[in-house]
Amino acid sequence: MLDPWLQFAVTLTAAIVIAVIVSFIVTGIVRLIARRHDWPGDLVRRARRPFRAVVLVVAVWAGIGLAFPRELRDEWMPPLTQTLTIAVILASAWLLSALVSFATDLALGRHRIDVPDNRHARRIRTQTLIVRRLALVLIVVVAIGAILLTFPAVRTVGASLLASAGIASIVAGLAAQSVLANIFAGVQLVFSDALRVDDVVVVEGEWGRIGEITLSYVVVDLWDERRLVLPCTHFTTQPFENWTRQGSELLGAVEIDVDWRVSPARMRRHLDEILADTDLWDGRTSVLQVTDAVGGLVRVRILVSARDAPTLFDLRCRVREDMVVWVQQAMPAAVPAQRLLWADSGTDATPSDGRDAARHNGADASIGGRTDDADVLEDDHGSGLFTGSAEAERRASTFTQAIPIVHVDGAGDPRR
Repeated sequence: MLDPWLQFAVTLTAAIVIAVIVSFIVTGIVRLIARRHDWPGDLVRRARRPFRAVVLVVAVWAGIGLAFPRELRDEWMPPLTQTLTIAVILASAWLLSALVSFATDLALGRHRIDVPDNRHARRIRTQTLIVRRLALVLIVVVAIGAILLTFPAVRTVGASLLASAGIASIVAGLAAQSVLANIFAGVQLVFSDALRVDDVVVVEGEWGRIGEITLSYVVVDLWDERRLVLPCTHFTTQPFENWTRQGSELLGAVEIDVDWRVSPARMRRHLDEILADTDLWDGRTSVLQVTDAVGGLVRVRILVSARDAPTLFDLRCRVREDMVVWVQQAMPAAVPAQRLLWADSGTDATPSDGRDAARHNGADASIGGRTDDADVLEDDHGSGLFTGSAEAERRASTFTQAIPIVHVDGAGDPRR
């Protein structure tokens, strides 16, 4: 009969060899699958070490339990069992963390956000990152709790705390109120699809993109490379602008104050030339309208569209600059000017007839340039923001589709 210690050494060695063989067999099976797919290779690289650690610890535990010398069992087995239990818990937590990271990275790799139409991918990415953080935190908390419960003293304290769990939970909730509020706010933001990674937002008067969403804070990458860090509760309690909630396409306005002698028709034709000469415009919207005419000036508003916010900013600057240069060169009479009327206090003011006004208007128009009457007469006012084109009609329907519209064909023949 073999010596007990020799028998223990042989059994422990055999258990370790079996664990190594099992580990290599599993790895080989996964590598065979990897020949047809790409993901098994990544799984082997991530989970190989934690899997081998779990198998090795379980094999050592089995070897100790089968062949440990009987005369030392009562003295050495309890601490050895506790140590091996803690090792199994740590190795299992390591393996689960690796599997969670692999699964989430696999999901992220299948949904790219570096493409133009990435709304669905950004939603999946945001939710996946939050789920991964929640899962990793849960694994760590459960592992720590399981390790603590291996100590008899901790189990005794835990049993005594169950009696006062209600009071303890109230105290803990009050102490961690802000932390829990941020955690719940982060989960709410992600799963309500109100905010996603890479969304373009305007918050606290700053424009930027959502760079990161965690369980406690949100990082906004501002346009000038600054980082704005806000708690998650800010986005659930304060209003903010999300420019990519449904899509990245945007409308932008350019407003110019010019003189009353301006010709909107000529400005509209030049706007068409500007947009035709740039790739920044997406071809959806091009509108020039006079939105105000008070205080001695005429306000012209130009609406253009682009595929995303950065492109729209550059397009607005391009249109504004080209329009300013064009007004200076082609229509200097439209440059804003202030007029003063001097009247002799001893002369009675008499109303002038239409011909005098016409003469004065003609004289004004001859200063620095002139407005072509044919432009005004032939101008069809172009397409408006809500009328004049299919895109404008679609935009108008979003504001009027819930309102019943009545069409009347003759007297007494209303139709809905």
